[in-house]
Amino acid sequence: MPLIVSEAIVLHAFDYLESSRIVRLVTRDAGMRSGIAKGARKSRRRFGSGLDLFAQGTAFLHTKPGRELDMLSGFEDVRTRTDLASDLERFSGAETIAEIALHFGREGADADLFDAIADAFDALTAQSTRDAREVTLGGAWRIVATLGFGPAVNECAECDSPIAADQSALFSHSAGGVLCKRCASLNASGRKLPAAARTAIASWMAGEHVAHFTDTAARAHQRLLREFLLYHLHDGRPLRAFEFWERGVWSDSTLAPPDPAVTSTSIGTTVG
Repeated sequence: MPLIVSEAIVLHAFDYLESSRIVRLVTRDAGMRSGIAKGARKSRRRFGSGLDLFAQGTAFLHTKPGRELDMLSGFEDVRTRTDLASDLERFSGAETIAEIALHFGREGADADLFDAIADAFDALTAQSTRDAREVTLGGAWRIVATLGFGPAVNECAECDSPIAADQSALFSHSAGGVLCKRCASLNASGRKLPAAARTAIASWMAGEHVAHFTDTAARAHQRLLREFLLYHLHDGRPLRAFEFWERGVWSDSTLAPPDPAVTSTSIGTTVG
C-alpha cells in the first residue's frame, strides 16, 4: 500500500461511526486528498489536535488504487490555528477560503496552491489591524490566480489591449475580466469596475494586501467575487460558507463561538 508523506492542511472534517474521523486535506505534494483516521476519536495520541479545522502538519496517507479514501495513520508536527475560534468573522473567512479550495482544488502536487491557502489562514489567524474581509478577499483571489483562472484586470480580456491604470472598465465574467471600450460596446452585460477596484484585485492576485479598505468597497468586492466563482462553478454547487461570510452577521449575540474541533458543515451591487 503506497505511502504518501506530505505537509497537509485540514480543510473539512466530520465524525464517522463511533470512533473515526474523515478529513479533506490539501497537501503540498499530492493535491487534494480525502482520508479516514480510524479510532481518532477514542485516542488522540496519534493525532492530537491535528484533525481540527485548519490545522497544518505532516500527514501519513496510505493509498490504494480505486479507493476513494486514503488511510490516515498519523498527523505530526502539528501547527493548530485554534485562535480563529475566538473571532467568528475570521473563522468564517477561513471557512470561505477552505470552501473555495475544496470546490476548485485538484489532485496532484501544487505547492503554490498549498502556500496560498496556508498564507490566507495565517493572515486570518494573526491579530493584525488588517480588515478580516480584506484578508479573506485577498486569499480568495490569490487562490483563483494560482489555479490559473484569474481575471484580466490590466488589459482587455478579449483583445489584450492595455487599459490605463486610472480608467474604469467593464468587467465581464464570461470574457474573464475587464474589457476595453470597443469590446465592451459589443458585450451585452457586465459590471463597471473602477480603477481602484482593478488595482485591488491585481494586488490580491499577486499576494499583496490593500490598505484603506471601506465597508462599501468590501461588500462590492464580495459580490463580484461571488458572481465570478459561481460563473466558473459549472455544476451549480452552492457556496454556503461564502454566503454566510458575505452576510456578515457578526454582531448577532445568539451565535455561539465556533469550535474548530467540531464538524465543519459550511455554515455555511456594481463595484464602485
